[in-house]
Amino acid sequence: MTAKKRTALVTGSAGFIGYHVAARLLAEGFKVVGFDGMTDYYDVTLKQRRHQMLSQSPNFTPIEGLLETDGLVMGIMSDHKPDVVIHLAAQAGVRWSIENPRAYVDANLIGAFNVLEAVRAYPCEHLLMASTSSIYGANTVMPYEETHKVDTQMSFYAATKKANEAMAHSYSHLYDMPVTMFRFFTVYGPWGRPDMALFKFTKAILEGTSIDVYNHGDMSRDFTYIDDLVEGIRLLVDTPPERSEGKVEDGDSLSPVAAWRAVNIGNGEPVQLMAFIEAIEAATGHEAKKNFMDMQPGDVPATWAEADLLKRLTGYQPKTDMRTGVARFVEWYRDYYQV
Repeated sequence: MTAKKRTALVTGSAGFIGYHVAARLLAEGFKVVGFDGMTDYYDVTLKQRRHQMLSQSPNFTPIEGLLETDGLVMGIMSDHKPDVVIHLAAQAGVRWSIENPRAYVDANLIGAFNVLEAVRAYPCEHLLMASTSSIYGANTVMPYEETHKVDTQMSFYAATKKANEAMAHSYSHLYDMPVTMFRFFTVYGPWGRPDMALFKFTKAILEGTSIDVYNHGDMSRDFTYIDDLVEGIRLLVDTPPERSEGKVEDGDSLSPVAAWRAVNIGNGEPVQLMAFIEAIEAATGHEAKKNFMDMQPGDVPATWAEADLLKRLTGYQPKTDMRTGVARFVEWYRDYYQV
């Protein structure tokens, strides 16, 4: 007698991270219901191509729609009753949240509320939700630990993600819902987002146009390669938090009153922006024309993940070297755009 295939609902499945997560689950034999809004925040053809590739598997069911549409996620949960929900769909981007904050209210607040309500109505083994390293905001103590206070967000995007964590915690407490929030640290790699620095820099360098280098290059990021991120998510799927009855180990972000936990997924190694640009120059074989600029509103000068909790929970630690990951992205970019 064959074991029943597990079903996962992946929201944002045509997005950069969602596509890679869905592909990994399909490769492992999951049935995957992929939900995506196909919004035009960036090139929709890139999103359509990702879904086309996922759709080559008979175990993939694509659904298009907006999270904020009343009753839509509820209907999907009712129809498919997934074992696991991985909620990655969101309006992303620090800068765009300054220009168009309403999009973040709709997708990130109302959308997340609809996901929580749907999981409450149709419980699953584990709800995993994307948060962000931006949630640490003005914190200056580094590396960032999941147990640090996160009350000083610097962008509205980060504020909506902080709200998502609080919303999910309340649902976890009230309805015994196992929830893991993962805080991503500057994810990059093939099929990445065109609004991210690696994509923009690679495009500009290959086209011979200048790149904008903010804070005059005095910035650092904890860059996380996409395969490392996906591995962390996959292992966390099978590590749902359990109520602690008030007993929480040091360094664990597990709630004392709910089956809720936040987990950093990052390399644990900040890289200077100028070193990142040098890696792109090496991979492309061209020197960048640099336009040095002041810091942008809402941005932070540095991010650095303490990744011990992920290792404690799963035994896994992200390990891809930044220069290796950048070279893989540039290789994909050249192939995809025939440069």
